[in-house]
Amino acid sequence: MTHLSLGTSPPPTAPRTPAAGGPTGLRGALALARSERVPGPDFPAGPAVTAWPGEGIAVPTALDALLGASLAGGRLRPAASAGALHPVNAHLLVGPGGRVPPGRYAYDPVAHRLHARGGAPADAPDGVVVVLTVTARRTVSHYGHRAWPLLLLDTGHALAALALAGADAFCEDADGRLLAAAAGLTKGAGEPEHAVAAVWSGPGDHPDARTLTRWAAHGPGTPPSPGRRLPAPTDLRDAWKALAEVTTASAEESWRGFPGLPRPLPRPRRRSTEPGFGGRPGHAVLGRLLRAAERAGPEGVRWCVAAGGRDAAVLGLPGPHVLATGDARPTLAGWAAGQAWLGATGAVLLAHGCPEDASPAEIRHTHVRAGYAVGLTQVLAQEAGLATRPVGSWQHADLGAALGGPPGRLPILHALALGRHRSREASAVGPRPTREPSVEGAPPS
Repeated sequence: MTHLSLGTSPPPTAPRTPAAGGPTGLRGALALARSERVPGPDFPAGPAVTAWPGEGIAVPTALDALLGASLAGGRLRPAASAGALHPVNAHLLVGPGGRVPPGRYAYDPVAHRLHARGGAPADAPDGVVVVLTVTARRTVSHYGHRAWPLLLLDTGHALAALALAGADAFCEDADGRLLAAAAGLTKGAGEPEHAVAAVWSGPGDHPDARTLTRWAAHGPGTPPSPGRRLPAPTDLRDAWKALAEVTTASAEESWRGFPGLPRPLPRPRRRSTEPGFGGRPGHAVLGRLLRAAERAGPEGVRWCVAAGGRDAAVLGLPGPHVLATGDARPTLAGWAAGQAWLGATGAVLLAHGCPEDASPAEIRHTHVRAGYAVGLTQVLAQEAGLATRPVGSWQHADLGAALGGPPGRLPILHALALGRHRSREASAVGPRPTREPSVEGAPPS
């Protein structure tokens, strides 16, 4: 059994910058996102949501159950970034038999309205496809070089929200250009969007393997309303390059059911708790959450819990059993950009994987599915009465090496802070840092 000496060392106080001449391209972008380099000053984030022509139409009842309980702004906000922006966009491809005319629609999560963007192909299948894209500026404007992996995690949280709202299947490996063409997006029209995944709701278990291809062949849809062109700083241009590379794929579109989905579906609740909650959850509850995350998570990613209390330890499956003794939470607080409140939370569920030399497809898959797994597990933890908060950005957080494995193979990807109550100790750590890199940087409404 390993004893974690990292738990007794203080969090790092000075950021370390990657050495000049290091790896370039996507590997370099991933290393930089995981480094302790502090993001530069904020720049304009643009509008919270994309502006589309016209006032839009009310979401019909048949779609309200899907969208209102998942992506709608306000109380739930499953994938909100800092400043209450919505980096994940939803483009609906509606086939025949729906409550709205068949065609493409852009969803406005703040107004909870649909904007028509053109008709449907003659051979469009029944059901609704939701293409999920990300607008990088809304997150990069605050988190800089750390942002693009957060956008993949955010997409995973949106997948989880749609799954819990009753969606039937998802596609995570189609080429981003195919997804964008299916959504009718036109390159150069408005702020760039990168298509990451798609969700389907309709008859049967899943659509056929040419659903996206049919929609893509239908040509572009209505572009967004013209707006003021904003400058694109280096961090934003670099994020666009990274997202374009990780979403480029050679695989054909494939659809599958949502893994690890609990039955009956729990009702989504308030998505995050403000920092300042402690109280270690019970051993049995931690075991259930670990198993849920593992069932929902991606291949090659491992899960453990850093638990506090008198018997502080890192717990893993099966069991859970003790992987290492010692309190890892103080060091986790340092690895998560100095978020001191993590050092006093009850426990932290950790996803670790995606090595430093991962392929573009592996980076996309592990981040999206880790976000999905944490999104599902968060709702299950809330069903158990726990306070929760996702944490998405980690710097030099090589948990695999700390647990005795080879370096660079199992860094922390994503996490979920857990607690039973607000704690005096946790509340005493002071306000959150200005640049808390949580997937949900904005306070819940």
